[in-house]
Amino acid sequence: MFKYTIPSILQRLLPNYTWKVASKTKQIFLTFDDGPHPQITPWVLAQLKLHAAKATFFCVADNVRKFPETYAEILREGHATGNHTYHHKNGWHTPNLAYFADIELAEKYIQSTLFRPPYGRMKRSQAKVIARNYQIIMWDRLSRDYDAKLPLEESLAAMKKVENGSILVFHDSEKSFKNLQYLLPRLLEYFTLQGYQLLALPPKK
Repeated sequence: MFKYTIPSILQRLLPNYTWKVASKTKQIFLTFDDGPHPQITPWVLAQLKLHAAKATFFCVADNVRKFPETYAEILREGHATGNHTYHHKNGWHTPNLAYFADIELAEKYIQSTLFRPPYGRMKRSQAKVIARNYQIIMWDRLSRDYDAKLPLEESLAAMKKVENGSILVFHDSEKSFKNLQYLLPRLLEYFTLQGYQLLALPPKK
């Protein structure tokens, strides 16, 4: 079972998903799932600002509804957002029509052509339809910051092993915050010192 990376063979089996961004220069793409959160997301934004970093926030639309000011702050700071469904639905356990309806409901709050399935899980039949209107964004580095028993130094070391165009996943959620407080400042400092540009994902063309 993979932990922090997605095996290249799996990436090749699902070529319609974006696992990395094609780049010949030292660029990486930070992403944050499951927010916005009225305390945690502003903390993340402040950390990013310290390093002139941009990121993409894959938001749960019900949280956008609850905390519109926080969502507006993400946009004001020049970051990108993406659709992460309205109710954080697991596509494997959700009938297709219900899944599509949940994404459509989220569109009322999140105007974006980027989509990430919660848990990274959806059926191929779902992905086929979603790809008509969205770029499906996955990742090649997963922090696992949601894991209460996360070995922090192991995660930190794994997340440093990026390549040009790597997409990294964190979570601006209560479940992840303790680990995120340790990982994010250290990684931002490391990537900055290594000369990486920290960018938001470009919209679907």
